[in-house]
Amino acid sequence: MNAATKLGAYVLGLAVVFGGALGVGNAVGEVGPAPAKPEHGTTHSAPAADSHGGHAQATAAAQDDTPGGLQVSERGYTLNPLTTVKPGEPTDFRFTVTGPDGRPVTDYQVEHDKKLHFIVVSRDLGSFQHVHPDLGADGVWSVKLTLEDPGAYRAFADFAPTGGSGLTLGADLLVAGDYAPQPLPQVARTATVDGYTVSLAGDLVPGRASKLTLSVSKDGRPVTDLQRYLGAYGHLVALRAGDLAYLHVHPEESVKAGPEITFYAEVPSGGDYRLFLDFQHDGKVRTADFTAQAGTGQPKPTAEPSASPSHGDNHSH
Repeated sequence: MNAATKLGAYVLGLAVVFGGALGVGNAVGEVGPAPAKPEHGTTHSAPAADSHGGHAQATAAAQDDTPGGLQVSERGYTLNPLTTVKPGEPTDFRFTVTGPDGRPVTDYQVEHDKKLHFIVVSRDLGSFQHVHPDLGADGVWSVKLTLEDPGAYRAFADFAPTGGSGLTLGADLLVAGDYAPQPLPQVARTATVDGYTVSLAGDLVPGRASKLTLSVSKDGRPVTDLQRYLGAYGHLVALRAGDLAYLHVHPEESVKAGPEITFYAEVPSGGDYRLFLDFQHDGKVRTADFTAQAGTGQPKPTAEPSASPSHGDNHSH
């Protein structure tokens, strides 16, 4: 075989390898149809494609179809954790969001009463914290953060830079020590936290806005005097099990302060999701959590509600 023939065979081999890798990458996970954007809740969209033709349009479409939180960097913005966390130790956690110019962003739009929402969950989705850091003049965010157990965590920064559209960036936080991941909690229609019972009605349907109604009660009586939290009577975060794709929604506007809070959530694919509802009553924010399934029919409720007494203490306001 002469040199030209060998070179041609080598290039062909590379094409087969990379083509196969691309096929495997496209096959990983359950991918649903590109969803239409709902009218309700918070949605993040990529910038419109320019007039340079198909490549720009394809790039914008790919960005638009990617769920939030899966990338540490998007549209030139990057989430940069600056602090190492030790298990069980309160930490002054610091991070920056750098912009396309490489410098920390200092100007943010206020969305849902805050310039930035910071969510930290364990990779097994058993631990959840929603905190609101303080922004320094130098663009460094800081917040008191305690991660009780060793293991892998995912941090999400949900924000909109001034003059830009919303973004959710994600970064891994690793806490040293012996780690034993826990199985995903069972699918359930009710959750209990601090003496409150929260019931879930509705199903997640991939690719379209799904109506979810959560009802809050205490001691068997409906709670009708919920207090606004982040501008609404409830705040819902949904995370896809497996890759922790992030969906951030808010409720339908209502003049009634409970017991029902209605959301419209759109999930990108079938499978298991974890839902975390923040609600405020008697001056304290509590979190009720659920495991739900999308695209597999009506979830079968468990006999007993899931208990999550520790989640209410994870908030910093």
